Amino acid sequence: MAMETILGIKGPDFVMLASDTMQAKSLIFMKDGNYSKLDLKVQNNNGTSPDQSKIQRLSDFNMLATVGDGGDTLQFTDYISKNMHLYKISNGYNLSAKAAAHFTRKNLADYLRTNTRYQVAMLLAGYDEVDGPDLHYIDSLGAAQSINHAGHGWGSMFCGSILQRYWNSKLTQPEAYSILRKCVLEIQKRLIINQRNFDVFVVDKKGLHKMEAINPGSLSRDAINPSW
Repeated sequence: MAMETILGIKGPDFVMLASDTMQAKSLIFMKDGNYSKLDLKVQNNNGTSPDQSKIQRLSDFNMLATVGDGGDTLQFTDYISKNMHLYKISNGYNLSAKAAAHFTRKNLADYLRTNTRYQVAMLLAGYDEVDGPDLHYIDSLGAAQSINHAGHGWGSMFCGSILQRYWNSKLTQPEAYSILRKCVLEIQKRLIINQRNFDVFVVDKKGLHKMEAINPGSLSRDAINPSW
């Protein structure tokens, strides 16, 4: 299991993803960047990002959060992103979240049978005008499932019960954000790994946009009064 954390939660008209910003290798802390490729304002002129991110924009209405080996996550997400962009150029429209999840799952499963196996686990979130919001859980063995809430990584072990308790079918974006705050607070209380900062992004009928990051500063009030 990766020493990283990604979380996802689906509402009636949106999907929200959160990921920690720590970059680590085995037991070694490398860096902690609070940047995501969805934040296009800080990208370089050639379209690349100055730092690696765990959440990647696939299209105007799809995004992918990944954990796993650093090189594998970077190469595989770039491969999926570029192929989805090629599909749009060739056909004139983007893949839906469901179609993108099947494409991602099939490619990951195919690579398992080659010498270039990718150690990657993912959450794919998207919004479609016909199908509405969709969140897909994809594990490192290529199994995929549409789900209302999910997580990958060590931190997700402490969040399953919180997501199960507070999720409901009429969830609003502020309520979903509050649930993710509860999850991050629990991770920082109980996990020995210091995952300080979490990027949060949401996709809805207006597209992709970034929300306020969850960090010790924003959680200080909750930390003083842990009652929910």
